[in-house]
Amino acid sequence: MKRLLTNIKKLVHVENQPVPYLKGKAMNDLTSIDDAFLEIEDGKIVRFGPMTDLHGSDISGTTEYLDCTGQWVMPGLVDSHTHLIFAEPRAREFEDRIHGLTYEEIAARGGGILNSAAKLAEMPEEQLYDDAMARLHEMIQTGTTAIEIKSGYGLSTEAELKMLRVAKRIKRRAPIPVKITFLGAHAIPPEYKENPDGYVDLVIDEMLPKVVEERLADYIDVFCEKGYFTVEQTDRILKAGMAAGLRPKVHVNQFNAIGGIQTCVENKAISVDHLEVMDEGDFKALANSDCMPVALPSCSFFLGIPYTPARKIIDSNLPLALATDYNPGSTPSGNLLFVWSLACIQMKLTPTEALAALTHNAAYALELNDELGSIAVGKTANLLVSEPMDSLGHIPYHFGRNSLSRVLINGNKYTHLEP
Repeated sequence: MKRLLTNIKKLVHVENQPVPYLKGKAMNDLTSIDDAFLEIEDGKIVRFGPMTDLHGSDISGTTEYLDCTGQWVMPGLVDSHTHLIFAEPRAREFEDRIHGLTYEEIAARGGGILNSAAKLAEMPEEQLYDDAMARLHEMIQTGTTAIEIKSGYGLSTEAELKMLRVAKRIKRRAPIPVKITFLGAHAIPPEYKENPDGYVDLVIDEMLPKVVEERLADYIDVFCEKGYFTVEQTDRILKAGMAAGLRPKVHVNQFNAIGGIQTCVENKAISVDHLEVMDEGDFKALANSDCMPVALPSCSFFLGIPYTPARKIIDSNLPLALATDYNPGSTPSGNLLFVWSLACIQMKLTPTEALAALTHNAAYALELNDELGSIAVGKTANLLVSEPMDSLGHIPYHFGRNSLSRVLINGNKYTHLEP
């Protein structure tokens, strides 16, 4: 099936020779084509260029035309860090924070991750699946065209496997690419409070072999942070994951810089995520690696904590990706358009830099950069069509509003999620 998008006001981030990721000034230097066309066949981008290159003989056999007069077309957004599967929201903890309790204080009294784990253990897999698919549908409506899903609300072998099986089912049936991350080391369960190394042993010796045996995950993750998992424990888990064929994608530096980034780089992590607190050693470690820094501004917004120093990261000639961190405790939103706004308003990225972080670099953080992230021949036609607008800044400027006219998945207009 052949589709043709015509009269595109601006076709954004086209690449004739794709690169794995963008860093530094290159993130603000995306190539665009004015008054453009784009041709799609069998779900792939097969041709694009200025309208003057399009002739009558070129469009024979076209099944559908989409007139994009006044509209911009760009790569679909990619969410490389989510906790999409959870049992129920944690609105009560939201009120606790309003009354002055910190995230750490709520966690210390049994809230936070432990609360989500208790609720998840009680919920049937079918309900977890239905709820997560409904959330995914909402996310696609606001431009998400590929996603990562983590476990981590199980904290027992049985419950972690339950989460991952739900994620695998979503991966099979979702209309967009899905990557899965095993996050058994998300928090220390109460029964291991006095023996955290014993829980690390459980993750490595019992959970991980079953995850690998059932082929339930693409990556491995750890919450490397004071009060959660030490650098040494993180190193053990990441090495075990790598030996089992799971590359690391790691929660690190959310509240403290304790050397976790260096350990992640040494263990060939594809990404390090959060990074609200960074020191000079962290910048040096990232400069000598191909590890993608991932900022989660919605989490900073919701918790009232510092934002990742995104401006300094880019100005240090490093790459940067953006993601939602969608979860019930610290980021109850999967809206990447709002992340785009926060990146510009709070972290001082240009709209173009933020788009690069949400597409090209986010795709790299999921090892999908050969498939998604830019307008290039052979890539999947997961695309966004804006409403009529005069600048890229129109989208982040209208924070909290969906400025997209349509989302194309495999070249088709996305309307609803199949059950």
